[in-house]
Amino acid sequence: MRSFFKYVLATVTGIGIVVVLLVVVLIAIITTTVRQMSSGNDTPVPSNSILYISLNHEITERTEENPFEGITVPGLGEVKSLGLNDIIGRIRAAKTDDRIKGIYLNPRSVNTGFASTKAIYDALDDFKTSGKFIVAYSDVFTQKAYMLASLADKVYINPEGSLDFKGLSATVTFMKEALDKLGVQMQVVKVGTYKSAVEPFILNEMSDANREQMTSYLGSTYDSFLENVSSSRGITIDSLRNIADNYLIRNAEDAIKYGFVDDMLFTDQVINALKERVGIDEKKDLSAISILDYRDTHKTTVTGDRIAVLYAYGAIVDGEGEETNIGGDRISRELRKLRRDDRVKAVVIRVNSPGGSALASDIIAREVELTKESKPVVVSMGDYAASGGYYISALADSIFAENETLTGSIGVFGLIPSFKGLLNNKLGIHLDEVKTGKYADLLASPDRLMTEDERAIIQTEVNRVYGTFMNKVATGRGMEISEVDSIGQGRVWTGRQALDNGLVDGIGNVSRAIEAAASKANLTDYRIAYYPRVKDPITSLLGTSKEKIKLWMFSEEFGEFREHLDQLRTVTKSSGIQARMPYKVEIR
Repeated sequence: MRSFFKYVLATVTGIGIVVVLLVVVLIAIITTTVRQMSSGNDTPVPSNSILYISLNHEITERTEENPFEGITVPGLGEVKSLGLNDIIGRIRAAKTDDRIKGIYLNPRSVNTGFASTKAIYDALDDFKTSGKFIVAYSDVFTQKAYMLASLADKVYINPEGSLDFKGLSATVTFMKEALDKLGVQMQVVKVGTYKSAVEPFILNEMSDANREQMTSYLGSTYDSFLENVSSSRGITIDSLRNIADNYLIRNAEDAIKYGFVDDMLFTDQVINALKERVGIDEKKDLSAISILDYRDTHKTTVTGDRIAVLYAYGAIVDGEGEETNIGGDRISRELRKLRRDDRVKAVVIRVNSPGGSALASDIIAREVELTKESKPVVVSMGDYAASGGYYISALADSIFAENETLTGSIGVFGLIPSFKGLLNNKLGIHLDEVKTGKYADLLASPDRLMTEDERAIIQTEVNRVYGTFMNKVATGRGMEISEVDSIGQGRVWTGRQALDNGLVDGIGNVSRAIEAAASKANLTDYRIAYYPRVKDPITSLLGTSKEKIKLWMFSEEFGEFREHLDQLRTVTKSSGIQARMPYKVEIR
């Protein structure tokens, strides 16, 4: 009887969960349909308005259509996100929109890398050339948030607030001890002194080579950061270094003392200061619109000659992949379409990737090479374009990166886990097998280590892939193999370092890359089209996979720890030889 009631309860619970999910999906369909029907009616922007920018939401490389956006799910709230492309596009639109009188920048943190932050910085700097104001205010400024705020005409801080300015640090998570306790041993085969992607699984701290390269590119990123703040606030770089090294800014009063902010105000006082700037009475409401809701009303229909901007962001994976990663088959198919489209006169590939599958990278690189034979191909690098991310970029006609981009990492590795200790010693599980040949169970038996012969075979393949990688770079960059090897070996470089060693052609954002592509194609009159095409909300909803739902719930449950678990998940799901960034870098 107890079992009967247990099964009945489980069935009722399951039905209840299904009903709740169906209701959520139904609400999403209705909301999406209404949104589509009224898509021509954007959020109204009253005259004499202020554009409100917080950047405290998730920032992806490109805005992804979210059929659940605008729906408040009990316990999860309402989540909105905006891609870097639309953040920059909307700031540019506001520059010439007579209804927008200025920007109220209210960042606490910026959820993106330094290269993307610099792209937003440049857009705000360009906005100021219109003569319109930027006012920045926050209770707490992180360093990336302050870099943006430093551009403002006035920077305000809460009297009890804080401003973080103590230099940059980068953290790598090491898991060897945890794996040892589980009885899991990682077998490593790699090429490259600096190819440290495997280190988190086999060490408990950085190797000397890894520490050397991290110190180098972190210092380069810090130099760029200081240059931006120095230019914005008129404080010498030496003074900034001294302030950071001695941790002289610890509260709001210190921030004023050293010229980082202009005044200490509460929110109501900032609102009054904004009202004064737009010329309205303190008793009246301030008209403001969030950048999340603001739309570019000056968009034009894509006709005639086009420059295609192809987004390739996320880990590089075999097969189709999803919107949030670079599927070798999906991106190579997009390149074939663009190559055959006579309306497309040039292609800009926007790469923001730490790399991944060497095979998928090579498949994409082949399509880049073929496309280059018929029309110019230019690469624009985001926060990362390293390892596989550089592999797919190397054969382009020109490559542009930000100073803060992390690129290079020309090297490959194989990571083969052995669960012998976990299965045999921890769980008491033993496997036995028969085979028809000496190597029939190579990489197929989870409970044994590789033999020396097997390791030699894998090492030969890793060396071969590294040779292919170097050949691609040598061909694309006009270098000798020895030159590529000298700056390769898995070493990571910043964009400004890559410019010095010949891995990129110039420093600039995606607009600079588009201008270069237009010049190479001899275009003066053209439109910009973006690929892959964004799915409409209904298609996106109907195509929402179990994997996406799991990731959504995973993000909500684990919050900031999601990235660490996601990194381990990505590695365990990877197969074949990898051309991947050494690790997930967190620069704070």
